[in-house]
Amino acid sequence: MPLYVTPFFAGLLALVYILLSARVIAVRKSARIAIGDMGNAALLRRMRVHSNFAEYVPLTLLLLLMLELMGGTSWLLWILGAALLVGRIFHAYGVSQEPEPLIFRMTGMILTFSALVIAALAALMLAANGAFAG
Repeated sequence: MPLYVTPFFAGLLALVYILLSARVIAVRKSARIAIGDMGNAALLRRMRVHSNFAEYVPLTLLLLLMLELMGGTSWLLWILGAALLVGRIFHAYGVSQEPEPLIFRMTGMILTFSALVIAALAALMLAANGAFAG
């Protein structure tokens, strides 16, 4: 059975990651900072947005892939993938602004954590059902 949901969201999230990377590179280039942040607040903010994305997306995508491979419900996979995508975009937007509109940052983290926790619990349930089924 071909997989569609996880690759779809992985592709979209990879494009967001590239955009976040380009934003870091742009500040590095204009400020002539090759390593670290040298106290540049704009660079530090963009680096944290990029890093935070890299910290949450891989594990959540891995859980989505496991759910999809174990035959998880398609509608749940689409909801979790959409929550992760929207959550990461909201978070990136919120943290990128000065001053931060906290509603975007908070909503982004709530959506991200929800996708991560629900995917983890669903993976545990499917794995336990498979382990004890036979």
